[in-house]
Amino acid sequence: MNPLPDDSIKRSALIMLAIALIVSAIKPYDRPTWLLEIFPVLLGVPLLLWFDRRRQVTHLLFVLVVLHSLVLILGGAYTYARVPLGFWMQEWFGLMRNDYDRIGHFMQGFVPALITREVLLRAARLGNRHFLAFLCICVSLAVSASYELIEWWVALALGKGADEFLGTQGDPWDTQSDMFMALIGAACSMAILPKMHDRALARLRPAT
Repeated sequence: MNPLPDDSIKRSALIMLAIALIVSAIKPYDRPTWLLEIFPVLLGVPLLLWFDRRRQVTHLLFVLVVLHSLVLILGGAYTYARVPLGFWMQEWFGLMRNDYDRIGHFMQGFVPALITREVLLRAARLGNRHFLAFLCICVSLAVSASYELIEWWVALALGKGADEFLGTQGDPWDTQSDMFMALIGAACSMAILPKMHDRALARLRPAT
């Protein structure tokens, strides 16, 4: 059987991800922070590949997971408070701090919302689309809150050594802002992607 176009898209995305991961590992700003930041990639991408081999994941979801992984890898390589894109944003928009981590937390809502949607549509076959969107947003918020708890536990375990990982930059409301960005990301995902996602689901092999 000839590869589907979606298969080529997935292979290209994986190659890009592998290159980014290798480059980031050469000389990260702080290697322990790099390891902490890329851990979700090392855990999530193998799970994605395993599930794709069993059931076939939509190319849309696959590419978005890789894109989210690239955001994490870049943040890990520089640490979130030092990513050049964040400094450019700070200069362009007159921000008070490097806000690259806001992009990461936006993606933390945007991508898990679509993951949840794909799982619920394919496994639970949930038909009420408004309730489906609500559940996807709720799951994304739960993911965000869980990540904030992990950051708290790491901070307790490492003490001041966790400063680079937390990347609060002196913001006392950093945790709340992070979860709010995840909420915005999840809401945007459910507002923008459903029609595109439905078309991608329709293209899957009949066996799935």
